[in-house]
Amino acid sequence: MNTWLITGCSTGLGRALARAVLDRGDNAVVTARDVTKVEDFAESHPRTALALSLDVTDPEQVCDAVRQADARFGGVDVLVNNAGYGYRAAVEEGGDADVQRLFATNFFGAVSMIKAVLPGMRARRSGAIVNISSIGARICAPGSGYYSAAKAALEGMSGSLRKELGPLGITVTAVEPGAFRTDFAGRSLTESATVIDDYADTAGRRRKVHDTSHGHQPGDPAKAAAALITAVGSGRPPALLLLGTDALAAVSGVLDDERAEIESWRHLTTSTDLSA
Repeated sequence: MNTWLITGCSTGLGRALARAVLDRGDNAVVTARDVTKVEDFAESHPRTALALSLDVTDPEQVCDAVRQADARFGGVDVLVNNAGYGYRAAVEEGGDADVQRLFATNFFGAVSMIKAVLPGMRARRSGAIVNISSIGARICAPGSGYYSAAKAALEGMSGSLRKELGPLGITVTAVEPGAFRTDFAGRSLTESATVIDDYADTAGRRRKVHDTSHGHQPGDPAKAAAALITAVGSGRPPALLLLGTDALAAVSGVLDDERAEIESWRHLTTSTDLSA
């Protein structure tokens, strides 16, 4: 029986994953900023669920959540950094305070959670860390520059962390979901207060007033949860896991385009060595 600590369980993928983990008989520390939104898990699974209030931007709450997980279940075997939200703005439109809050949750919050669970994982020489990223880290859509940057930072850190922890028996996986039927494009999506007309045909087209994707996303959160459990349980989870046919198509297209452009500029790239 594994113990999972999952952030951001009030809705969407986090909630679907918490339900799937508990239904299969594992322990789960289910967290949300508003604990009342996850107390139903503790009520339906009183022996295996621990519902906690957790704001990942609060270091004291982060440390307390891990302490309570250790005290109740003896340690955290799987950390899933799922807490996060979207932010849309042209780069020039982005508010400094908005961007700082975005990174505090989507990147630095995950780092705080990782640092809190690692002493226990290192002592046991086992564990799995799953960082929920986004295809936005690769497709870099207009209007999502700051969100893409936060997720790219998460993935860059994940790649180095995987190499640091591999010899210690701890795995690290970055997950890039496509569009799933969650609140991400609705309640969880924020945007800049500033609007600059020159970006109307690029970033402007993706502001909430023009976004019709909410409620029509192709991805099933329950199937995503099952896929995550399968990956973690495989013993050799991948460095990068794409979720959704739309994610596979989008990321494959980006990689193809990048390879083609790299090859088209090969002559200039290789001209800069001292021996060239």
